[in-house]
Amino acid sequence: MTNVADFKWSKDMKLNKFTSSLGKIGFQSTEIMNASNTIVKMKTEGAKIFLSFTSNMVTSGLRGFFAQLIDLKIANIIITTVGGIEEDIMKAKGEDFPIGSFFSDDKALYERGHNRVGNLIIKNESYEKFEDMIDPMLEKLYAKKKRYTVSELLYELGLQLNDKNSILYQASKHNVPIFCPAITDGAFGFHLYSFSLKHKDFIVDVVGDFSRLLSASSYDEKKGLIALGGGVSKHHAILGTLINGGLDYAIYMTTANYTSGSMSGATTQEAKSWGKIKDDADAVTVIGDVSVFFPLAMCGALEELSERGVIEIKK
Repeated sequence: MTNVADFKWSKDMKLNKFTSSLGKIGFQSTEIMNASNTIVKMKTEGAKIFLSFTSNMVTSGLRGFFAQLIDLKIANIIITTVGGIEEDIMKAKGEDFPIGSFFSDDKALYERGHNRVGNLIIKNESYEKFEDMIDPMLEKLYAKKKRYTVSELLYELGLQLNDKNSILYQASKHNVPIFCPAITDGAFGFHLYSFSLKHKDFIVDVVGDFSRLLSASSYDEKKGLIALGGGVSKHHAILGTLINGGLDYAIYMTTANYTSGSMSGATTQEAKSWGKIKDDADAVTVIGDVSVFFPLAMCGALEELSERGVIEIKK
């Protein structure tokens, strides 16, 4: 058993030493350290790493970090929601999202055509520009073939982007599949519907994509999950590994409460009752804001992995 130790700052403190020192503070600081250590174990022990996140995280500045993690070969499979796809494309095409306030006058924002996501703003004109750009992109796909699984569709869209900070771009470049089970749950869904009215033989195959997810990992290989937030992206990642024996490593980060009985609030311990996570798995639940805790845990892990020579940090 480790005793509490007073935290002290030093000007030459490295990130991996910082996250290690968090482990002796207690409370959620300890869980951040545990999450960082588990990421290191996942990578060094050759696990296939699933990374799931909700669209609000792509609205934020984490979007470029996710793209970097794909480039560094940390994330092998991505599961997200459709807003993250839309906003990744918007940003790749030059759209900016202002930082506002949690206490904005929302009526005034509506009248200006500004949509609030927490303290971030997405303008209506960004969606209008998305509409203008997505139809020609879909036309290029349609000219190649008429039927796509969702992950195939997203791979082809990523090939049409040229932004190193884009999740879709990096995923296509490194052949990392992106799964988005609720592909119609957003503006993109309306555009797919509109496109299908003009092209009756254009099919987006959601069930075929589930088959691709199930075959993305095997029973024999080690599997790890970093689930940021909850909902369908988290559950789809877990479901994709359940049939293959469950997860060997799992990190959940959420602000949701476990007493709600929701997928978003469900802990790694609860998941063991379903066989989603193996009994002897390295499993950590971190309660807190992903925009703060995930960079802390991951950057500490990246520095440790770099020092061990497991990954090469690009300049």
